[in-house]
Amino acid sequence: MMEEKELCTVSTAALAYLGDSVVEICVREYLVKQGLGTSARLNAVSLDFVRAPKQAEAMERILPLLSSEEEAVFRRGRNIGHTNTPRSATVSEYRVATGMEALFGYLYLAGRNDRIRELFSLAYGVSLS
Repeated sequence: MMEEKELCTVSTAALAYLGDSVVEICVREYLVKQGLGTSARLNAVSLDFVRAPKQAEAMERILPLLSSEEEAVFRRGRNIGHTNTPRSATVSEYRVATGMEALFGYLYLAGRNDRIRELFSLAYGVSLS
């Protein structure tokens, strides 16, 4: 867990990089708990969670629920300059997805695992319990 002062020194790109894996862990935990057993099936279904358009949709659901601190981190991530956008997403979707990943990376470094689980559940309409 990092202190607020230390968190402010972490680059937004690094937060998004870490947040990508945090979201991935949440997705994998949820899918395994659903009883999906083969890696092919797990990988196929996980794409419904981790593609930029799906992350952008999920982020829109939780945006009104964010604290001002969380919203500021999201905006920082969303505003990173992107040079490569995947063909499967619009620039806007990709920017929102990056903001979501930055938020989840920030929450992870802050040690706010309960908040990560809460926001993930609300974002995707699933339960990690």
